[in-house]
Amino acid sequence: DYLNSLEKCGIPGCDCAVYHNHKPVFRHITGYSDTASKKLLTQTNTYWLYSATKLITCTAVMQLVEQGRIGLDDPVYQYLPEFETMKVKEGSGVRPAKNVMTIRHLLSMQSGLNYNLEAPSILKVLEASEYEATTRQLVAALANEPLDFEPGTRFQYSFSHDVLGAVIEVVSGQQLGKYFDEHLFTPLGMKNTGFELTPERKANLAGQFEYHMESKTSTPMPSKNRYVLFKNCESGGAGLISTVDDFILFLDAMCNEGLSADGYRVLSMDAINLMRQDQLKGESKKDFDAWCRHGYSYALGVRTLIERQNSGARSPLGEFGWDGAAGAFALIDTENHLALFYAQHVLNCGYAYDVIHPKVRDLTYEMMGL
Repeated sequence: DYLNSLEKCGIPGCDCAVYHNHKPVFRHITGYSDTASKKLLTQTNTYWLYSATKLITCTAVMQLVEQGRIGLDDPVYQYLPEFETMKVKEGSGVRPAKNVMTIRHLLSMQSGLNYNLEAPSILKVLEASEYEATTRQLVAALANEPLDFEPGTRFQYSFSHDVLGAVIEVVSGQQLGKYFDEHLFTPLGMKNTGFELTPERKANLAGQFEYHMESKTSTPMPSKNRYVLFKNCESGGAGLISTVDDFILFLDAMCNEGLSADGYRVLSMDAINLMRQDQLKGESKKDFDAWCRHGYSYALGVRTLIERQNSGARSPLGEFGWDGAAGAFALIDTENHLALFYAQHVLNCGYAYDVIHPKVRDLTYEMMGL
């Protein structure tokens, strides 16, 4: 009933799946992927995951951490030499950075990087490559930009996880998408997930909308992902396309202590506990609190529930996950072996984060009697 009611709040269509102990216990698809033709949403629809991509990227990093191939407190320049001599903004000028940027800083969004898609160095490499630069070229360009603050001192959402994508490529010797395919998508049975907008994915792409908060309405917009800056760049921060059927398989493995229904080990429980361990304090925590994710802090690429009393959250402490720019919402609960994935394709929809996500979360626990 709640999901059906969202159409009146300007959400043209949505899809929600809940798994418990490796079994699907709830699935509901409602509304349309295109208001003009009244084309119903179906389970074959694909979505830009936007920042829900970060869950995959950070899981891949944690796999390599677990294998001893990456250290959380290793300097980023150990893998990407261009990050060795960074500058930090100060007043109207810049100065050499005092702190060394680490892998942990990237994972926890405390790197000092920002999310300026039109930074001079990015525009320069786009032009020079005729919009066909690679992930590594984009990341090398980012290293030329001055940091907004000393690494480790603040929280700021940024290109950090795109940089981690380049680290994965260097350490694994594989292109990011190839690494994901081999170590996550193929063994988990995620057949419709990847960076490439194949003809089939494009044909099934749910219509994309823009939200208008004042009127609680949405208007159609082009189904383009502005974070995919150019053809050959695989964005570890926001570039994946997937389906609800696919993405819930990843979340299901994670909520069952890292083990898929078919017995594939994504991560150990120790690595998952490390991944969801709160990383913020002082100014960083204040910065994150401005996001109004009540009860949560930020860990290694995921929100993590650290307080229930005042947040009203029905999920247990340590529940973790993330969301995306078009309103996707992922929840992983290892205590109850519960996974939830909610998808919509509506950009600039603050209503999703403030109202829909907490409501979908709490109704799930009520429905499950947990």
